[in-house]
Amino acid sequence: MRRPHLPARLPLDPYVLALLATVGLAALLPARGTAATAAGGVATAAVALLFFLYGARLSTRESLDGLRHWRLHLTVLVCTFLLFPLLGLAAHGLVPALLTPQLHTGLLFLCLVPSTVQSSITFTSIARGNVPAAVCAGSFSSLAGILLTPLLAAALLGVAGGFSFDSVLRIALQLLLPFLLGQLLRPWVGAFLTRNKKVIGLVDRGSILLVVYAAFSAGMAAGIWHQVSVPRLAALLAVEAVLLTLMLLVTWYGAGRLGFGRADRVAVQLAGSQKSLAAGLPMASVLFGDQAGLAVLPLMLFHQMQLMVCAVLARRRAADPEARAADEAGDLVQLPAAHVAEVSRTARHPAPQGG
Repeated sequence: MRRPHLPARLPLDPYVLALLATVGLAALLPARGTAATAAGGVATAAVALLFFLYGARLSTRESLDGLRHWRLHLTVLVCTFLLFPLLGLAAHGLVPALLTPQLHTGLLFLCLVPSTVQSSITFTSIARGNVPAAVCAGSFSSLAGILLTPLLAAALLGVAGGFSFDSVLRIALQLLLPFLLGQLLRPWVGAFLTRNKKVIGLVDRGSILLVVYAAFSAGMAAGIWHQVSVPRLAALLAVEAVLLTLMLLVTWYGAGRLGFGRADRVAVQLAGSQKSLAAGLPMASVLFGDQAGLAVLPLMLFHQMQLMVCAVLARRRAADPEARAADEAGDLVQLPAAHVAEVSRTARHPAPQGG
């Protein structure tokens, strides 16, 4: 039996490298004084732009069509916004032995952000899973996250973050209003965005890099790197490895216990175990303000970890005898090869849809 081809080395996301380079730039040349004020204003505008583009790209009709598989979507939402937060809360028992209170806050925040869209689609297709279900599940998760992430943050991080009803309302307006405007203008701007995907993608990624630079510049002023030591970072990586492992096991075997078939289990696992860096970064800049730099560090590390692990896992899933049998019988719904390649490229450069 032919063994699946595995990459010679684990994938290192170029966009994460760009993010890390931006963090390094902020550490060496942070914005201060008037420049910091200007950077904060630009970052605020960038967040609005990101969610406007998000709303303008999301097809309401396609999302509504996916409601037919509501059990699968509900399962992914429960994994994303219930099981993940519960594990994040349980990790409080690791403070202060392994995690500092600030790192735990960041870890809990990553547990609150929505799932990915691009990478979950790509990995589901590689693993010969239910791709249309992954498309809809990721879209629903991202859409729900616009409201649920700020509300959960207010409820679970209220003491540490000092959130109030007014701040939740302000956050919802900063994120939801541009999104709704994008949805309203989609009939007029959707075709333009489709024709200029590469240019818009550069705008997306550039906007997120601006948000990261502003957040970590503010973090430098607050002494962020004095709060994190190498042993603490190593402990954080170990905790996140356990978190990802638990979610991969729960989503796979839990979906099996719920009666889902193999293709659906793949979609649940690869959509329900991942977290969106593209959605989380701008949300953190609004939620945490000057403390956003340290708050997004766990999310940045987890994102790279999930890419590496799920890339290998998806290839192994594709070699399952059950997957081969279904493929030969023509039972699998797959993306066209050219589209898979395009999605794969997009997944390496996250956009507001939730990459």
